[in-house]
Amino acid sequence: MSEQATYRHPEKRNRPDNPIQRKPKWIRVKAPTSPEYHKVRELMRGLNLTTVCEEAACPNIGECWSKKHATMMIMGDTCTRACAFCNVATGQPNPLDPLEPTNVALAVGSLGLNHVVITSVDRDDLADGGAAHFADVVTQIRAAAPATTIEILTPDFKEKPNALDCFEAAPPDVFNHNLETVPRLYPSIRPGARYFTSLNLLFEAKQRMPGLFTKSGLMVGLGETREEVLQVMDDMRSAQVDFLTIGQYLQPTAKHAAIDRFVTPDEFEAYASIARGKGFLLAASSPLTRSSYHAGDDFAKLREAREAQLKSAAE
Repeated sequence: MSEQATYRHPEKRNRPDNPIQRKPKWIRVKAPTSPEYHKVRELMRGLNLTTVCEEAACPNIGECWSKKHATMMIMGDTCTRACAFCNVATGQPNPLDPLEPTNVALAVGSLGLNHVVITSVDRDDLADGGAAHFADVVTQIRAAAPATTIEILTPDFKEKPNALDCFEAAPPDVFNHNLETVPRLYPSIRPGARYFTSLNLLFEAKQRMPGLFTKSGLMVGLGETREEVLQVMDDMRSAQVDFLTIGQYLQPTAKHAAIDRFVTPDEFEAYASIARGKGFLLAASSPLTRSSYHAGDDFAKLREAREAQLKSAAE
């Protein structure tokens, strides 16, 4: 990793140390050791690709990579934001790699993926926030692997009013943007973002491309209340979000936001039940749930849920 890529934003470097708490038994995972894990890692390195699985220190990397499921992170490994929960390096990013869309498509074909998730760092330095690059990746995957369904997990494209224009000619199957936390915690947890900017992005994506599924996620254990989580669910439904994911926040390092508490599995199950009652087509809620965790299986469930919904409305 380059010197530039390991630079940390001053706000992130100067945060006080928060001791990392011992994880409860329900959230501990084994270190990755499978041969498939190493094959996926070698493929990503060979094509000069970055994965959010590694950069964000995802606890599910061993399980997912053993099944050859990897979430590729485009536009580099350096973010222009400094969110208090995120382990991705912050600084001045490198220029976009023009070969990246082709290499992502090659990786999708090599892995034989039925469903792929593509995410990115924030690129506030680019005029469109990187939207055209995202759309190019979608186009290249469609050409190389037409049977593969595509899910994109995008930045908020704050102050990039024409960003969604790029996707109308190259729509994904799932448009995902995470709200991450409740509005009250944005100033300390997601200071570079605005809650209603993110919510409006999801709503506008659905309005422009009504055939796609929209998806968003929350981390819990940061100090939010149950009532605040339920209000975010209502806000998401008002924005016509189809799929909600809720997972436990895990503190990457002592310099990141501290864990307020570990939410119990029973509480996660309750959130999933409430979300389904509020009208989400699908809700995934567990301590280890992440945006791309079991994304392929969940996409199949989404399609089934929509078909059932349409059939019920026609009767």
